[in-house]
Amino acid sequence: MLKRSLTEDAQDVFRAIALIELGARMQVLESELTLSRDRMIRLYREVKGVSPPKGMLPFSADWYMTWLANIHASLFYNTYLFLKNEARCSHLEALTKGYRLYLEHCRHSDSEPVLDLTRAWTLVRFFDADILQLTPCCRCTGKFVAHRHDLQHNVVCGACQPPSRAGKTKKAAAAAKLETAQIAEAA
Repeated sequence: MLKRSLTEDAQDVFRAIALIELGARMQVLESELTLSRDRMIRLYREVKGVSPPKGMLPFSADWYMTWLANIHASLFYNTYLFLKNEARCSHLEALTKGYRLYLEHCRHSDSEPVLDLTRAWTLVRFFDADILQLTPCCRCTGKFVAHRHDLQHNVVCGACQPPSRAGKTKKAAAAAKLETAQIAEAA
């Protein structure tokens, strides 16, 4: 049995706390850290005040291909790659910092985050397994998430060419809320 130093152990505890605070599931913690499962469960309960959720992790790369999910996944993954390749962050550091930057971007743009940390982690694993790739958009030249063997030429990203119904439900909900408020004022 390999003995670990107290500082290595403490670093893993701090990493686990950071991941738990960002919403990591137990499977993510078990894959990324060397702490025992019992210890991570205790940490999870201490940080969140509840037991860790059970259930399967996302398993399909198709989820990332829908219009809005693709935009958010592309934003996160490009940030992750920059942190890993240019800022020389470790995988785990790039994951947590990239996800925090993604959340900050969503907050500043008044949009709901589409990715949770588990989906972001799964996205990175799909890239590592060569299931997904970044494909350049022929209009904006930005790179977006696509299946590994999809077409590469003259492809337009979802941000440059959103589907015709994109954003309609949000506008309809806002209009209905405004109409309800006006009716309440009139009464």
